Amino acid sequence: MQWNWPNTLTVGRIAFIPFFVMLFYVQPMLTEYEVNLYATIIFVLASLTDWLDGYLARRLQQTSKFGAFLDPVADKLMVAAALLMLVELDRVGAIIALIIIGREIAISALREWMAGLGQGGSVAVAMIGKLKTIAQMIAIPFLLYDYPLFGIDIDFLGRVLIWIAAFLTLLSMAYYLKAALPTIRGHQ
Repeated sequence: MQWNWPNTLTVGRIAFIPFFVMLFYVQPMLTEYEVNLYATIIFVLASLTDWLDGYLARRLQQTSKFGAFLDPVADKLMVAAALLMLVELDRVGAIIALIIIGREIAISALREWMAGLGQGGSVAVAMIGKLKTIAQMIAIPFLLYDYPLFGIDIDFLGRVLIWIAAFLTLLSMAYYLKAALPTIRGHQ
């Protein structure tokens, strides 16, 4: 394993997940507003470090197989933790969380299998997947914060965006499965 700045940021992102979750269980020590604010800040910082570790890996030429494996795992763990907390807070329906988390598991497994067959490029990240991620990464902080911001009901916007993200999640899963179908049929 190659230890470098990008990998350190990725591991740091994973290390913040227990603190993120713990915030929701220290309500007597913090107000609801403080919990929401700090959880939102942690999630946004995690999202920014996701961008930063990829940028640094390319810029410093410090890409590694370990980083390529761990980076998407860290992303999925943070999103899953946030969605599960939002379900518990009744800000996201369990079906939405199941769609998003289930798709992440299924597509990760599909990509791993396809890569093992030397066909990883056929399920590379597509624009529909990027749009899903953008909707999701805006919706989650809005739902975590759960208070009006500059007079705007961002909770409502977050709920709309998470439904859009779930719809795009299903579309992107169908896209990746369709792309993999010829290989799947050939290896039954």
